[in-house]
Amino acid sequence: MAQLNGKLAWVTGAGGGIGEASAKALAASGARVVLSGRRQAELQAVAEDIAKAGGQAEVAALDVTDAEATQAIADDLMARHGVVDIFMANAGINVPNRAVGAITPADFARITDVNLNGVMNGVLAVLPGMRAQGQGTLILTSSWAGRHPSRLTGPAYSASKHAVVALSHSINQEEGRNGIRCTALMPGEVATPILKHRPKPPSPEDVARMLKSEDLGAIVRYIAEAPPHVCLNEILISPTWNRSFVGVAEAGGITL
Repeated sequence: MAQLNGKLAWVTGAGGGIGEASAKALAASGARVVLSGRRQAELQAVAEDIAKAGGQAEVAALDVTDAEATQAIADDLMARHGVVDIFMANAGINVPNRAVGAITPADFARITDVNLNGVMNGVLAVLPGMRAQGQGTLILTSSWAGRHPSRLTGPAYSASKHAVVALSHSINQEEGRNGIRCTALMPGEVATPILKHRPKPPSPEDVARMLKSEDLGAIVRYIAEAPPHVCLNEILISPTWNRSFVGVAEAGGITL
């Protein structure tokens, strides 16, 4: 059933992984999806896949750290479509040298700029239109690390993802009265390309036991399809085989 017919959904970080799967799931529910990210070719490939499946998608390349460019896309969407009904802030990065003793000030700032400031740039761009129509759905991709800090993810990523959770709750405190709901989505390990940037990439056997991007896409669709009076404040999800628990158990309290 296409419950999102007539809705406009904007997804950042939509060129692959969770963003791609979420965009496809929203399109399958009838939404017209706007795909943003830094790599035009990847975005175009996702748009073509959506079109082949009978959905509607358009590409708006974007570096989420550019607040003016983000606002320009929002303004254009408002002018052409009236409102952004669903906004998913999914763009995020990490670096290989991420430990406290290894990360540089420049890398710390870059991670925070994408993972936190980039989220808020999009939120601020779409909120006025959502307020005007009296409803809207915001989905902010945080992380398991946004609830449980880990040496695996490093201080910059963990801190930025914790901040996204706090931001999401702050939005609900202020904007719920305006019919706007926000979900902090906190996935554990997901088999996406970002894994290759880890200091020690996981084995194929471990990757096979992780969440799949499509798992998160299904959850994003569920959030968006929920009745307007329902707010899923946060969703914490992990693989059944949760490596952070396994690591604690096997390492005597030290997460591997």
